Amino acid sequence: MAIRKKGAVGIVGLGIMGGAFAQNLRAAGWRVFGYDIDPLRRRALSRAGVDIAADAGEVARAAPTMILSLPKPEALAKTVAAIVAAEVPRRVVIEASTFKLEDKAAAERALRKAGHVLLDCPVSGTGTQAKTKDLVIYASGGAAEIKRLRPLFADFTRAVHDLGAFGNGSRMKYVANLLVAIHNVASAEAIVLGIKAGLPPQLVYEQIKIGAGNSRVFELRAPMMVKGRYDEPTMRISTWQKDMDVIGCFAQALGAPTPLFSATLPIYAAAMSTGYAMQDTAATCAVLEAMAGVRRGRRRRRAR
Repeated sequence: MAIRKKGAVGIVGLGIMGGAFAQNLRAAGWRVFGYDIDPLRRRALSRAGVDIAADAGEVARAAPTMILSLPKPEALAKTVAAIVAAEVPRRVVIEASTFKLEDKAAAERALRKAGHVLLDCPVSGTGTQAKTKDLVIYASGGAAEIKRLRPLFADFTRAVHDLGAFGNGSRMKYVANLLVAIHNVASAEAIVLGIKAGLPPQLVYEQIKIGAGNSRVFELRAPMMVKGRYDEPTMRISTWQKDMDVIGCFAQALGAPTPLFSATLPIYAAAMSTGYAMQDTAATCAVLEAMAGVRRGRRRRRAR
């Protein structure tokens, strides 16, 4: 068991990402106070040594630094309201989710009015990477605080980059996620083409991984595509749809053409509508297999 010697940190949102943050920070010696609306997640993280709070306000009362890892902007607004209502001394809040800039800006204004600091710090990486601290933080909104918190970031990520003014972290995340969306569908397309050509999926994976067509997304998603198993998600299709909407709206507002990104939209939508909503985004491979008439034997029942 880790010795608690580094102080207290609070985490609101103990899902795939936030739960991994909590466990890594706990193992590194932090006392972690956490809250999630899901009782199953609360119980799981309690067993991992996290002090479970009754609500987000209690987390704010317990920890001077908080990390928010939330699924929807509505959850962000409710959490910010709870922090404000707690009437605690100055807190530094690390917002690690992917939301529209206007949602984060509204949260920043509300917290600043209450005497707190909100940092815009979206995370680049999957749930699998989060477990091994193989994440990058695109931080923005307060150079002094980001510098001070580097030891904390180091205990649950591999790198943190200060990108300057508040909102630049999110802007960078949108750019990165655009590529993730494309690479994921491209990986599925390659696997399905290989299968149709008579090549074993494992062979396709091994040869692409060592060649010029490789990508980090391919390395992370293709193993699931090879097995045809998507029921241990590191990013659920349903959650990813929110990120896709954020990217699309952002690019449209700027007048930036995104033909490849736009071409992936129907594939993700098909995954949503054919029973893969709660499964990993690698399930785009199953969508393309169905379009190609590929049959690889019996599959595990899909979660609906």
